[in-house]
Amino acid sequence: MTERVYYTDAYCARFEARVLEKTDGRRIYLDRTAFYPTSGGQPHDRGTLGRATVVDVIDEGDRIAHVIEGEIDAEHVTGEVDWQRRYDHMQQHTGQHVLSALFAESLGAETVSVHFGAQASTLDLDVQNLSADQLAAVERRANEVAWENRLVEVAFEDALTAKGLRKPSDRAGDLRIVSIQGIDRSACGGTHVRGTSETAPVLLRRTEKAKKALRIEFLCGGRALNRVRADYALLTRMAQSASTSLDELGAVFEAQSAALRESELARRKLAETLDQYRARELYAAARVDALGIRRVLERSRGSLEEVRGLALAYAALPRAVFVATADSPPALLVAASDDAGVNAGEALRAAVTALGGRGGGSPRLAQGTLPSVDALAAAVRLLSPDALP
Repeated sequence: MTERVYYTDAYCARFEARVLEKTDGRRIYLDRTAFYPTSGGQPHDRGTLGRATVVDVIDEGDRIAHVIEGEIDAEHVTGEVDWQRRYDHMQQHTGQHVLSALFAESLGAETVSVHFGAQASTLDLDVQNLSADQLAAVERRANEVAWENRLVEVAFEDALTAKGLRKPSDRAGDLRIVSIQGIDRSACGGTHVRGTSETAPVLLRRTEKAKKALRIEFLCGGRALNRVRADYALLTRMAQSASTSLDELGAVFEAQSAALRESELARRKLAETLDQYRARELYAAARVDALGIRRVLERSRGSLEEVRGLALAYAALPRAVFVATADSPPALLVAASDDAGVNAGEALRAAVTALGGRGGGSPRLAQGTLPSVDALAAAVRLLSPDALP
């Protein structure tokens, strides 16, 4: 059995231990360890055992496996936990306890799952939505709890007699209870800070729907400070680019966004006018076939999206069929007027599927892709006047 030093002293980053077993040359078992294994959503610790690097820590029930890179030949070894990583995890985990307790207390939103990531952490709440004001209020209170420096304590109690837990535990025997003075009391095997001041600042960021839950991204301590600093640097660069101050950036952004929307609307109207002009020009130059249909073939140098407006403008004219191609990747577009007697979707689908491609669309406009330029050329021949009804 491995003595778990992290259960009683999360601040222990250096320890001495006896090597009990080595398997596969990579798994080391010790009589005691300060390395936390992946558990309860919290990632494992990293660090060194002697000259070997600890790359993974696995909880195997009664003992802890240390997966290493390197060699350990001695019977006794000194372990050193990567303190920066450990302390970061302690800040996030304690902050999560505070947030989960506050969401439950103030909003009746219970935490259903937690994920501690390398850059940010998330908690899933059993609610569908929370307003920005509600989130801001919880964030504010979490930081007040940090400023109050509530004591964080660890104790062991029998599961049958442990009372007042935020979330009931289904484990039997001794429970490791993490208590935050006046805020939370939870069964937890993770590592935590000694006081809530060490979680500051607490930052709530984006939210998203996660099945039937609401997922909230949060950062605590050093992570939150680094994120705020990065956000500030980004906003500063944006303000400099816009030749304005940070205080005026929001108003400038809204004004520029409105101007951009107006410019885009004007551009689309001009493009539509140009497409109509070009369509009429192509229509006038097109030969009228025996069925009285004017057909044109347009070869796009870019994507078919560039000729989509032209195709629709051409198909708006009487008895008209428009075919366009693009070589990279090989693609085909067909548009037909309502009175042309051609179902664009059916005609294109028949042509491309016969040559190993795929596609489809409506009777008026259809688009597809083909496996090669040669197949594209063959599809165009299938859409010739003789092939189309």
